[in-house]
Amino acid sequence: MHSTLAKLQFARQLRRESTDAERLLWFHLRDRRLGAKFRRQQPLGPFIVDFLSVEARLIVEVDGSQHHEAADAGRTRFLERRGYRVLRFWNHDVLVRTESVLEVILANVALTPTPLPAGEGLNRTSKLR
Repeated sequence: MHSTLAKLQFARQLRRESTDAERLLWFHLRDRRLGAKFRRQQPLGPFIVDFLSVEARLIVEVDGSQHHEAADAGRTRFLERRGYRVLRFWNHDVLVRTESVLEVILANVALTPTPLPAGEGLNRTSKLR
């Protein structure tokens, strides 16, 4: 329990100390601006992910110079095994190629299957006509 509390406090600290790239991306992700709800600096398993959309099963990570490819690869595998798609962008790309980054995120949000309204679609008692 203590580690969960520590992780939540650390996530709050990360939100307060966001990089310029994270603040810019959050401006575009918040309030469902890309069609899905995102949370920032969200604990997930042993990690704190930069941006998480549970409904889109999508994680967006913004990497700076402190990131190491081997560690990031293991982290990505862990998250993908739990059913999430993981997108990684460099800080520089978020700041300089913002529209391109947003297009990639939007395309991945659009990949999320939306359930049919109740009563539509096939079920065991449905018959094709």
